[in-house]
Amino acid sequence: QVQLVESGGGLVQPGGSLRLSCAASGITFTVYKMGWYRQAPGKERELVAGISNGGRTNYADYVKGRFTISRDNAKNTVYLQMNSLKPEDTAVYYCNAEYVLEKQYTYWGQGTQVTVST
Repeated sequence: QVQLVESGGGLVQPGGSLRLSCAASGITFTVYKMGWYRQAPGKERELVAGISNGGRTNYADYVKGRFTISRDNAKNTVYLQMNSLKPEDTAVYYCNAEYVLEKQYTYWGQGTQVTVST
């Protein structure tokens, strides 16, 4: 059974930092591309950052320079370090795992709430 379990969300003041974690089980973690998405109320889910199985990263323009995605293959875990948080970063953040070989395998976590507010 595949599980992606996020943690690390919470309430933080503007300018603050949070680190999200996503622990994966039930998959061969090293072959999967991992990503973080977010969904704010009334908006569609959007990509925040991704990291390939080789460690190549990509970011949405609105988080470049503030967020950093990383992975620890020994722990089957992907991280999202979020600095200089803004109120518009408030959303539910979801972990995503994706692998394509003859067909696409995609899995999602349950999400973790991040609220940036005074």
